[in-house]
Amino acid sequence: MNILHTIDADIAPARHAARAVVIGAGLGGLSAAMRLGAKGYHVTVIDKLDRLGGRGSSVTQNGHRFDLGPTILTVPQVFETLWRDCGRDFQTDVDTIALDVFYEIRWPDGTCFKIYKDHAKMLDEVTRLFPQDLEGYKAFLRDSEQRYHFGFEGLGRRPMNKLGDLIKELPGFIRYRADRSVYAHAAARVKNPKLRMALSFHPLFIGGDPVNVTSMYILVSHLEKAFGVHYVMGGVQALADAMGRVITTQGGRISLNQTVDKIVTQGNRAAGVILDTGQRIDADVVVSNADPYWTYSKLLRDVPNKRWNDAKLDKTRWSMGLFVWYFGTKGTRDLWPDVGHHTILNGPRYRGLLRDIFQKQKLAKDMSIYLHRPSVSDPTVAPAGDDTFYALSPVPNLAGRDPVDWDKQAATYKQSVLDVLQRDILPGLGQYISTDYVLTPKCFETRYLSPHGAGFSLEPRIFQSAWFRPHNISEDIDNLYLVGAGTHPGAGIPSVVTSSEVLTQLVPDAHTLTRGCHDI
Repeated sequence: MNILHTIDADIAPARHAARAVVIGAGLGGLSAAMRLGAKGYHVTVIDKLDRLGGRGSSVTQNGHRFDLGPTILTVPQVFETLWRDCGRDFQTDVDTIALDVFYEIRWPDGTCFKIYKDHAKMLDEVTRLFPQDLEGYKAFLRDSEQRYHFGFEGLGRRPMNKLGDLIKELPGFIRYRADRSVYAHAAARVKNPKLRMALSFHPLFIGGDPVNVTSMYILVSHLEKAFGVHYVMGGVQALADAMGRVITTQGGRISLNQTVDKIVTQGNRAAGVILDTGQRIDADVVVSNADPYWTYSKLLRDVPNKRWNDAKLDKTRWSMGLFVWYFGTKGTRDLWPDVGHHTILNGPRYRGLLRDIFQKQKLAKDMSIYLHRPSVSDPTVAPAGDDTFYALSPVPNLAGRDPVDWDKQAATYKQSVLDVLQRDILPGLGQYISTDYVLTPKCFETRYLSPHGAGFSLEPRIFQSAWFRPHNISEDIDNLYLVGAGTHPGAGIPSVVTSSEVLTQLVPDAHTLTRGCHDI
């Protein structure tokens, strides 16, 4: 059954059921709604877009489905747990495949380094290109596993809203050198600049500068090694739609093309939301999957806020922006046979480009590109014989003194991306393009209400992580909770879903709130 044909149906809640409103149908909001439904709440999910998934939604154009955001699933176990918490089986509802080659990293001099699922192949690949760094590579993987157990299974799946939660973890932060950056840790283990890049670029997947983000995030290398890199057949959009079906099966309601204007408060308590149409939806619990900046500055604009006020948020460092060019090509399915599902194209600079993006906040002439070609794994993304691609380039966000005017620069930058792709990996590309679509930081600002067009909310620096990040429970408003990339534990699919795990440890079961509730 098509999810879009069922989500707007009015479903009467059980009499005196405790009610929850979830603002935003990103993966964090959808997973929160699923878990609240499992806890007995009658849930209403509201989103301004016309599709589920938030940044993980899609656009279909001329027969090509463009997944707009995340392309991989690194820890399917978090979804298996989510489905199990709802009394369902993830593998029955969602079709995933494990990729043998996670991605190929290429440099301008022609060097190609493949990241394999198979550990023995990885050791052979490191030995082939960087033999002097093999032992350092092995040590880096051991470091990554240690930080995984501490950071992901420990910190990432527990509330961090009390200062005591942080204090208890300080010995681990010291032991695992949280003060050191991801790049510095890679540099301490291996000597070759290319391998240092290959071991340190992962923070870019969650919006962080590898030279400044805490080394706790090297845990991603262990995530990939231990759990693999997976692709959802039908794209992340199919995953979001499956989540929506669980919610409606639970009796929840999803309303698309609706914008929440403000969160209603009564005294010191969240009591529901008001839409931009003026409609009010009452609730006993409000969960915001919107960016914390939007939640506190816009949705709670009339409510005094001590901690996450405008002055505090204006001092926040935000993740970088993204320029993403989605394009379909005609008759190319058998062309470019050496181009796999994921390719990372390095520009001539690594640390210098990072400085331009994160520190100087200027648009550089050179670039690095993350190229996604899902049609090699999933033929449904394009017409028969054709291809669907997206090329993502990290760029500055819009918070700088002289932000990029994307109305003027988008066409020029797209041409630069095309030039790099034609030169380095897809010769003759221009003659095959049949349709395309572009997102810039300005689009992120309007489509996703993302502050300064940031791709991943707050940058995950050490003093913007864990307790220092906006909490999953509001300090100022009772019954208000936050999930998603901007709150604990952070950005990336596994983290936004585990933010709903944290949520369920904070939200009471519905039966404890039913007494005194009135009918909707």
